[in-house]
Amino acid sequence: MRNPRWLLPALVATCVLFAAPLSLMLLGSVKSGEELARNPHGLFPENWAWSNYLEVFTSLPLGTYLRNTLLLCLGCVSGSLLSCSLVAYSLARIPWQGSRWLFGTVLLTLLLPWQVTMIPRFVLISELGLYDSLWAIILPCFLGDAFYIFLLRQFFLSLPQSLLDAGRLDGLSHWGLFWRIVVPLSYPALTAVGLFQFIETWNNFGGPLLYLSDPAKFPLASGLERFVSSYGDQTHLFLAAATIFTLPAFLLFFLAQRHFLGTASSGGIKG
Repeated sequence: MRNPRWLLPALVATCVLFAAPLSLMLLGSVKSGEELARNPHGLFPENWAWSNYLEVFTSLPLGTYLRNTLLLCLGCVSGSLLSCSLVAYSLARIPWQGSRWLFGTVLLTLLLPWQVTMIPRFVLISELGLYDSLWAIILPCFLGDAFYIFLLRQFFLSLPQSLLDAGRLDGLSHWGLFWRIVVPLSYPALTAVGLFQFIETWNNFGGPLLYLSDPAKFPLASGLERFVSSYGDQTHLFLAAATIFTLPAFLLFFLAQRHFLGTASSGGIKG
């Protein structure tokens, strides 16, 4: 069946619509403050003010914020991959009584918004003595996430059962099957989960706002908010700071989009 003639123009128009804000942010970040105030609707800058980025780096401890953010991303991604993959494998490939009931209960937790569990989690974190520590944000990721468990379980169900049966004949336990067969075959799904968790942690503002009070432990999202409160009248510097904050996650998504699309297309094959 041939594609309708209007499909390509519609796709181009949609891409332009979604790319326009990002393009305006990039171009505005290299304009001087005077030019941006005089002609805010101009597209290309008259003089490329690359010094805006240098001024942003000298105005805020971006190195500290970046280090904290990378530590959070590393810990959260590792915790989510480890915990969610193990739970998903047990629900998908180990027959035990009550697994379907537990899986349904896990899915029900997706209906709970973060605001409902915010206060109980804060009390628990405080009782554990983790308040004002990066572990307050990292540790919950080692307890699993309902959406990632669902995604990995669906992918594990799509793996050929014959490979697992062959591994069992070779004497592999469930632990050996998981590490030697399932994990190597599940790199696309694991990459997608890692990408989701990385972007979620990179953009996380509510968690640090709730659990952290020491500015030396703030990630980039909190640092950007402090920058806005201090330099809110200097739009050109704010656009440069927003560009610095946005580009890493944006580039990472495009580098890993092949794995993401492959997982999205195969994640719902079996239920």
